[in-house]
Amino acid sequence: MFPANFLTTDRISCQSGAASKKRVLEELGGLLAASAEGLLKDRVFDKLLERERLGSTGLGQGIALPHARIKGVEDARGAFVQLQSAVDFDAIDDQPVDLVFGLLVPEEATQEHLDLLATLATLFSDKDFCDSLRKAKDQEAALANIMSRQAAPGT
Repeated sequence: MFPANFLTTDRISCQSGAASKKRVLEELGGLLAASAEGLLKDRVFDKLLERERLGSTGLGQGIALPHARIKGVEDARGAFVQLQSAVDFDAIDDQPVDLVFGLLVPEEATQEHLDLLATLATLFSDKDFCDSLRKAKDQEAALANIMSRQAAPGT
């Protein structure tokens, strides 16, 4: 299960016009920064970009899961971006990405970080789930879809 307040409608962007990997990460940075007092969009963006430089978080099948550890975050936070048009994300299958879920975890997080990533990867590996997210018309529909399909870590 996701932690309380892990994802809210104000951290979901449907039909985003972001047209590059960098712009998607900037948008995620803004959405995630709004989730915790004192977080700055540029700082979150820098952390996401730093992680991305280690290797793409593009999982394939049009999905990316950018993530970062950041000081000042007390609990894991998520944000979701559904793109109007897929963008190159250097994904492992060389296919463009149109569904992006960003994750911030506390700087000291270890197992929690891995469990959440595993849960998200499992969730986004479900083709029917992803297809329904691609059809979501607004933040409420996307949130309802994600929260209704979430699985406990390790399942």
